[in-house]
Amino acid sequence: MADKLKDQDIENAEFAFGIYDCDGSGKIDAYDIPDVLRALNLNPTLELCEKMGATKKRGEKKLTVEEFLPIFAQVKATKEQGSYEDFMECLKLYDKQENGTMLIAELEHSLKALGEKLSDDEVTELFADCMDPEDDEGNIFYAPFLRRMCDVKE
Repeated sequence: MADKLKDQDIENAEFAFGIYDCDGSGKIDAYDIPDVLRALNLNPTLELCEKMGATKKRGEKKLTVEEFLPIFAQVKATKEQGSYEDFMECLKLYDKQENGTMLIAELEHSLKALGEKLSDDEVTELFADCMDPEDDEGNIFYAPFLRRMCDVKE
């Protein structure tokens, strides 16, 4: 599967891998697989990452870049990942006034209660990184938030 990767993909994967190789040993902790994949602009679920060999705790398993590349190739080929457009369609369901806004409380609830649930700290960090200030009625424009979250250029 790794042989189907383009040279640029391999170079990007090796670079991202190197960032997570904290001790310079040429290996990363399997716990970091989801983070490395996300650094490569993929959006795998934690369940998929665990199927690919990620661990729930640090120190249980280490991977070399040669072991990581097939994982990267397989996740890259997986079509289960949500795209910006998919997320946009979901958030439109909460746009009661059809003006590109939704209640920040509804977004927070959705992130904490649906799908791969985020913790309070994760939601706080996500909002700090990606959210514009809410208006007086507690609404936010969800498109700019989503663009920042998915790292989509305007």
